[in-house]
Amino acid sequence: MFGCLVAGRLVQTDAQQVASDKFVFNLPDYENVNHVVVFMLGTVPFPAGMGGAVYFSFPDPNVGQVWQLLGFITNEKPSAIFKISGLKAGEGGAHPFGMMAAPQAPSVAQVGVSVEALDQLAQQTPVSSAAVSTMDSFTQFTQKMLESLYNFTSSFALSQSQMTPNPSEMYVPASSILKWYENFQRRMVQNPNFWKT
Repeated sequence: MFGCLVAGRLVQTDAQQVASDKFVFNLPDYENVNHVVVFMLGTVPFPAGMGGAVYFSFPDPNVGQVWQLLGFITNEKPSAIFKISGLKAGEGGAHPFGMMAAPQAPSVAQVGVSVEALDQLAQQTPVSSAAVSTMDSFTQFTQKMLESLYNFTSSFALSQSQMTPNPSEMYVPASSILKWYENFQRRMVQNPNFWKT
């Protein structure tokens, strides 16, 4: 019914059914995994009005299993990619998996799918760090760099009444830096590769 994919590894389609509506994939060597894709195989759809909540569990010998809600899949949205590299062990919330036996190997995490009503799925809030950014890393870097430049130059801002005349210094109005920043951001949104031309 479900599949799990990690880049550079074989597709897993051998989910363990731990209850009539709960399925679990073991994720060995999870410390080296950034993203996980969970998808429906297309052989068996969800029953009408149902979907699958996707959870992630770290092996934690001190606390036991801690499950974190990543998101969901449905017949209308049969696959989803989740970022797990930013999740922290020990931080979790309510989950439907109960006190399952944790995997014996210390570096094996688990991805769980719980079949639940769509109404219930809509009311749940996934951990925010599991969402995958729609921006590529270059665009993110560029925006952070622009924000840093603007914040840095703004920290030196003076009003005209505070300025002391100094013929050897050039001054740039903060409004021109802000205008440049806004224009650059707009161009990055329109075409992230504009700078290549």
